[in-house]
Amino acid sequence: MTVDKFYKTLAREASDAIVYADVAGLIAFWNKGAERIFGFTEAEAMGKSLDLIIPGPQQPRHWAGYMKAVKTGTGRYVDGDILSVPAARKDGTRISVAFTILPFKDKAGRVLGVAAIMRDVTRQSEEVAALRKELAARRTVRP
Repeated sequence: MTVDKFYKTLAREASDAIVYADVAGLIAFWNKGAERIFGFTEAEAMGKSLDLIIPGPQQPRHWAGYMKAVKTGTGRYVDGDILSVPAARKDGTRISVAFTILPFKDKAGRVLGVAAIMRDVTRQSEEVAALRKELAARRTVRP
């Protein structure tokens, strides 16, 4: 197997969502993990705005961060920090995804687009919320 084939297979077949969008936020790569997590096929997602998977209330904050990353090539989540945010599935279900981003630059250092690697962490987020609620309830009940 060639290195090029390895990279292409890795990106397309990964169980985590890998989504690449251009500087305008239009989806230009959508792998099988993205299909599984978000419910949109590659054909449905390609060329669409990232708003496809961003719940309305989170869109202004998302676009502010996205535009900063596009203009500067830097950002909190560019250097490997992981962010958990709400996301939307095709059926309208809200999920929680953890992600990191990678800007793609040309030879002059201008950002051409941004890739995000995302994992559905909904179950873990719900479990943590339930544990926090239980802990808070135990703290308010004194023996």
